[in-house]
Amino acid sequence: MLVIGLIREEKIPSDNRVALTPSQCKELQSKYSNIKIIVQQSKHRCFKDSEYIQAGIEVTEDMSHCSLLLGIKEVSIEALIPNKTYLFFSHTKKQQPHNKNLLKAIIKNNITLIDYECLEHEDGQRIIGFGFFAGIVGAHNGIMAYGERTKLFHLPRVYHSKDYRALIRHYFGLKLPNIKIAITGSGRVAHGIVEVMNLMGVHEVEPDEYLERNFVYPVYVQLKGADLYTHTTLKNYSRQHFHNNATEYRSRFLPYTRCTDILMNGIYWDETIPRLFERSDIDDSFTIQIIADITDDALGSVPINLGDVSIENPIYGVDKNTFEKTIPYQPNGIDIMAVGNLPNELPRDASTYFGEQIIKYLFEDLILGGNAIIDRATIVKNGSLTPTFEYLRSYSEG
Repeated sequence: MLVIGLIREEKIPSDNRVALTPSQCKELQSKYSNIKIIVQQSKHRCFKDSEYIQAGIEVTEDMSHCSLLLGIKEVSIEALIPNKTYLFFSHTKKQQPHNKNLLKAIIKNNITLIDYECLEHEDGQRIIGFGFFAGIVGAHNGIMAYGERTKLFHLPRVYHSKDYRALIRHYFGLKLPNIKIAITGSGRVAHGIVEVMNLMGVHEVEPDEYLERNFVYPVYVQLKGADLYTHTTLKNYSRQHFHNNATEYRSRFLPYTRCTDILMNGIYWDETIPRLFERSDIDDSFTIQIIADITDDALGSVPINLGDVSIENPIYGVDKNTFEKTIPYQPNGIDIMAVGNLPNELPRDASTYFGEQIIKYLFEDLILGGNAIIDRATIVKNGSLTPTFEYLRSYSEG
């Protein structure tokens, strides 16, 4: 029998999400007679230990008899159990310096690591993630920050609502001013942002209209790859070519910095991809007052993202002249929302959504021993880097 463990989240700041909810665990154990799911004790998880017990799921401290361990964020080095298979977001794919020792420890302990972030369809589309709820919370926080900056309206914090259904009740009577909102991206994050825009009654317009017209109601434009980037010499955009040769492209976003009030950034970024704008572009014509950097890469696609802050205090200011961090809502500042664990504001909804994706796209193949998608997402197998991730060798040994 395959024993699957849901491990406790121990990263600081604490994360209260989980890979499978109590009802999902119950459903899976009923459907598959050859598996058993157990849950590690936790005081912080959004679903209490008692809820799992009521669903007929064993709750214990000892995970040593599990073969497959499911978490969310990085597992602490001290908590790693040798010779196991783990699934979690390791944040090592981009050779993040702060997780170098974690990858070293995974290799040393003969562990197999399957990274949720690397689970992709053949065309490169991510299969599993929390992006939709990151988009929802990030969009809410961006609009909330604009209200606080201008004193024109007030929105409560997301985590003060019991769940998503309770949250959207705040949108029905909300009257927004005639603001212009630019949304970047086409994936799950952007879908979450767009859902909130529609619930708030913000109207979608086309890029040319957005750039050329003023409106008497709030509007948003969704900018996808071809709207954001162009080849420096060919003056065109090919999605596949861009993903393989991003350094040959430049950003087309600059005109939007001159007519946008709020930027909601939902694009993937790495160091080969052009930034949306540069610090030198921030001048008197730069109209953006709020940036909700939902994908949240410090000094990344938004070059004035100065790093993460907390859910409790998600907004900080950046001085337009010195580019130093300030308190938010200052006359000469641009306000930044940069939080790395946004879905934690709606943890039960986000966990339910995440678990549904695992069940739909991953679970059956996982218990049957894997498939090509799982193989491509396996960074380490039995203590050795897989061929796809051989480029991490110097990072893991350094």
